[in-house]
Amino acid sequence: MEPKHRTIRVALAGNPNAGKTSIFNLLTGLHQQVGNWPGVTVERKNGHLEHGGYRFEVVDLPGSYSLTSFSLEERITRQYLMEEQPDVVIHVVDAANLKRNLDLTVQLLEMGLDVVVDLNMWDEFQGSGARLDLKRFEELLGAPVVTTVGHRGRGREQILDAGVRLGEERNARHRHVPITLGTRVEHLLVELSRAIERAASGTLPVPARYVAAKLIEGDADVAAWVHNRLSDGKTLLAEAEASRKHVRSVTGLEPARVIAEGRYGFVDGLLRETQVAPPLDRMELSRQLDRVLTHRYLGLPIFLGFMWLLFNVTFTLGSYPMTWIEALAGWLGARVADALPASVITDLIVDGIIGGVGSVAVFLPNIAILFLGISLLEDSGYMARIAFIMDRVMHLFGLHGKSFIPMLMGFGCTVPALMATRTLESRRDRILTALLVSHMSCSARLPVYVLFAGAFFAQHAGNVVMLIYLLGVLAALLLGMLFSRTLFRREQASFVMELPPYRWPTTRGLLAHTWDRTRVYLRKMGGIILIASALLWVLSNFPRDPRLADSDAHDPEVSAARIEYTVIGRVGKFIEPAIEPLGFDWRMGVSLATGFVAKEVVVSSMGVLYHTGENADEESQTLRQALRDPRYGITPLAAFAFMIFVLLYVPCVVAVIAVRREVGWRWMVFDVAYQVLLAWLAAFAVYQGGRLLGLG
Repeated sequence: MEPKHRTIRVALAGNPNAGKTSIFNLLTGLHQQVGNWPGVTVERKNGHLEHGGYRFEVVDLPGSYSLTSFSLEERITRQYLMEEQPDVVIHVVDAANLKRNLDLTVQLLEMGLDVVVDLNMWDEFQGSGARLDLKRFEELLGAPVVTTVGHRGRGREQILDAGVRLGEERNARHRHVPITLGTRVEHLLVELSRAIERAASGTLPVPARYVAAKLIEGDADVAAWVHNRLSDGKTLLAEAEASRKHVRSVTGLEPARVIAEGRYGFVDGLLRETQVAPPLDRMELSRQLDRVLTHRYLGLPIFLGFMWLLFNVTFTLGSYPMTWIEALAGWLGARVADALPASVITDLIVDGIIGGVGSVAVFLPNIAILFLGISLLEDSGYMARIAFIMDRVMHLFGLHGKSFIPMLMGFGCTVPALMATRTLESRRDRILTALLVSHMSCSARLPVYVLFAGAFFAQHAGNVVMLIYLLGVLAALLLGMLFSRTLFRREQASFVMELPPYRWPTTRGLLAHTWDRTRVYLRKMGGIILIASALLWVLSNFPRDPRLADSDAHDPEVSAARIEYTVIGRVGKFIEPAIEPLGFDWRMGVSLATGFVAKEVVVSSMGVLYHTGENADEESQTLRQALRDPRYGITPLAAFAFMIFVLLYVPCVVAVIAVRREVGWRWMVFDVAYQVLLAWLAAFAVYQGGRLLGLG
């Protein structure tokens, strides 16, 4: 039978930690797009899929505990549901935490939406010893119910089949069960609902009862909507205020609390009718682990121990495939050089493109291993504990505890970390956090650290890389203390977050998360790094000095003279006086300048500049060997100062644009200026201080 509606618009809703992302990935697979919600920088995920002759368009709404207007995520979710009116809402519920999650289910039903209730993590619910009468549960709720285990890929067909039935039957199965909110407010809701219906004349996008409940709760956004959209808005708001006063006088409580208690009363009654056996306390094991892992004194050392292990594993394991990729790049360059006639184009391909991109590609294993480790911490539930542990530390330095979440994201990429500052309630906290996020070492900086640590500190490379990361965190904390006592004087708000139970991560989930992050690095290699490497090669080879036309290109002195005559050589010589006190040669200065585009370009620039004049073959020295060449004069102390500079100066031009978008032009200019100055001063102190101590 030909379906009546070939496109079904689906919104995915759920509490944080309910497994909504796993369900979204399960449904849409690779057919996903990531952007931002219109007007705000909270991430928006869209996906599509085909099922049973239907096209599903899926929007992943921000994780929300409620449909109030207390947070940006809640406002976005409610606005989308009210204005877009999706055909189906799939509410992802943590089955092992029904009482908490079903509060949002009730609010979705109050909005008159067609809801499929997805009891996710069903295996954990069953493992807890609990039992649920699913048929009775579905009847009393008035919405179709399915069970899934999203992180293990179970339940996709059930969700889609339920979505098709609900989307096609158009409310026939969804009875919109009337949800009473208690005798203390019920008669007020009925009266106000009737008044709203009369004023709206059938134009409301949601049931009048829902609007009435929100007005009695005191929801400012809904009140503004009523005032602006309904002809009798002022009278309705006055009636709602009278109802609020009545509730306060009768109960002694705020109306919002009374209505919330009514919803929880409905949920409690529903579970009493349908839950055959109460679940065991699945948080007990987590609490036992937290006694050690989040201990007041042991928590931070344990976290640092995990980080030490992660960085050493990243460097040790990554060194093997790194050698293979290095050899592959050399072999490919040699084969291309043999296959093509000697020419400028051949040199561009071999030395510029293959040499430049290959210099960055060798660090792909390190990036993937680091992301795998971070995904393991996230999926196990330990990452949330890190934020909890760091909350006390953050307050000591004048920072909001919630600021550490964007900072954690900064270890992956600075741009989404800057976007995440929008979750902070005050503008003071958003600006302060945005100014500090850049000092968290993003994945783009890791190739620089691995390159120099491997070249100059081979026996202790993992420890050196971890030290650089820790220095970034320390710099952010100290700057936070300075800024909060000078530019941003104000008391910080408290930080409350939900700690999910510890879970054993799945291989599927770990690989999916690792791949999602690693492919960003791959896209850069095929785009910006390739273009930058080719352009840098051209600038480092032209113009050519006619006096050296007949000289031996393989002679080191001739090679150096040739490159100094080129555009890039002249630029490097121009900036050399500014960087010479840091122990850097002009090639290092040029690499730092090109690193403004993207930090990976620092390595690809060096791959071009330090290999100039060589024919790439199996015997060509690697970039690490080239950096140790005595003719370049780079000492271990200068190498460490260089890593410090890369750590502290501007991450990339895209991050600069993101800062402007988040906090404005004035703070963007300040951010760039202070980071460059701080990087120069820190590198100067390291290099000159080390020389005074006889270290280099």
